[in-house]
Amino acid sequence: MDLIQVNKESGGIGIITINRPKSLNSLTRAMMADLARAFKEMDADESVQVVIFTGAGKSFCSGVDLTAAESVFKGDVKDPETDPVIQMERLRKPIIGAINGFAITAGFELALACDILVASRGAKFMDTHARFGIFPSWGLSQKLSRIIGANKAREVSLTSMPLTADVAEKLGFVNHVVEEGEALKKAKGIAEAIIKNEQGMVLRIKSVINDGLKLDLGHALTLEKERAHAYYSGMTKEQFKKMQEFIAGRGSKKPSSKL
Repeated sequence: MDLIQVNKESGGIGIITINRPKSLNSLTRAMMADLARAFKEMDADESVQVVIFTGAGKSFCSGVDLTAAESVFKGDVKDPETDPVIQMERLRKPIIGAINGFAITAGFELALACDILVASRGAKFMDTHARFGIFPSWGLSQKLSRIIGANKAREVSLTSMPLTADVAEKLGFVNHVVEEGEALKKAKGIAEAIIKNEQGMVLRIKSVINDGLKLDLGHALTLEKERAHAYYSGMTKEQFKKMQEFIAGRGSKKPSSKL
């Protein structure tokens, strides 16, 4: 049985599933390497336009399998080729997390590496680094405070108390909360709405948003201006014509997607 499953659906959706439900999808070192490889594969496959990331059973990911803690934390953890979060951050295409059940510690960090999050109503995000004496290394200590605010992030991390799906949505961390068993369906609906757009621009917009978040606002605005100038400067008359035709064609149709 593959503990990391990769499926590619017709229409441009790729699905990566952590498939170790009896262990609440806890991660071994080998699973981490396979997960990193799966995201690299999705990036390289031109038929995939949006990636959905989920977990089998009643949990998204309950973190690192602590029975193998030493091999995980003292292994070759600096190798970006086997680091799933680095590979998620390098993935050019949008990643939609479909979160069911627990997303704990490393699982919380994997959720943070997604671009859009859909959570089932019973989902819980927990940071148990402090409880178990584990130092965060996949971004939780830095990313969460930037998304939900420093005070709330400190509370989540220092108490190891769960962040419910409803509260996560109010804080802007989760995009949508749905009923149990509906997260994957909702994620597919969002993916289909993304796929209807011009895919080259989808990649550029994801990139400029994510790269800009690493900068202060002034430098981020400069980054946007520079990339826009480079894009338009490189366009041919034929590309401008196609843009106009695309807009004209869209103008004659009713909006076909609702989020």
